[in-house]
Amino acid sequence: MEKVKSTFPNILLSLTVICLVAGIALSAADKYTEDAINASKAAELQNAIRNVTPEFDNNPAEEQYKVAVAEGDSITVYPAKKGDKPVGCAVESYTRNGFSGQIRVMVGFDAEGKLFNYSVLEHNETPGLGSKMEEWFRRDKNRQNIIGRDMTKGKLKVAKDGGDVDAITAATISSRAFLDAVNLACAAFSGSTDAVSGATGAAADGDATGGASGTDANSGATDIHDSDDNDATSPDENITVRDGDNNSGSGGTVNGNENQE
Repeated sequence: MEKVKSTFPNILLSLTVICLVAGIALSAADKYTEDAINASKAAELQNAIRNVTPEFDNNPAEEQYKVAVAEGDSITVYPAKKGDKPVGCAVESYTRNGFSGQIRVMVGFDAEGKLFNYSVLEHNETPGLGSKMEEWFRRDKNRQNIIGRDMTKGKLKVAKDGGDVDAITAATISSRAFLDAVNLACAAFSGSTDAVSGATGAAADGDATGGASGTDANSGATDIHDSDDNDATSPDENITVRDGDNNSGSGGTVNGNENQE
């Protein structure tokens, strides 16, 4: 058999075929993984909704709708039903007023407008301080617990802003931001487009109402320690912060860059 001559057209044709086969293979693999990723995300969303709402038998994700809020944004509402009867809903809410930026939460309500449960989907708050929001506001201690609150009676505010919710120790900005996101979810649930809660106003004013020594994250905050917190001193020093969940204190140390040991 005569050997095929190695010419430029032959080389070009070979490379074209190889690239074509590789492209088809990569496209098929991408499609396969994309379907798997989408299925995983759908399952995660369903579980997030189930964790914050009363028991339902519909598919809230298929019946979701958007509610317009301030600044041209919108948030998603997932209605929960059982036997075609509404039993509540889950609202995927957010705030950009966290100490370290955006906080995303899933907030659930029952059919009577009471806060059924919540879960924190995303945050960048300081570990050991603002990060405590994941459990702080559901614990039956002092005035921390917001579960079961009748949200038709008004917005949630930290005690320093005249409300009845205890802020996380040494993390008032994070606490205000979290409640801001919950209030936004409630506004969407009730059909209101008033996206700005009392918590937002306080944070946007540099915590002037709450008396915090730092300002909010959108204005370049560098300190979340409240001037009237007995558990914290200047952020330029190594300080000791007692865990708000333990009256005896955790003995943790927080340094100037907010890293708790």
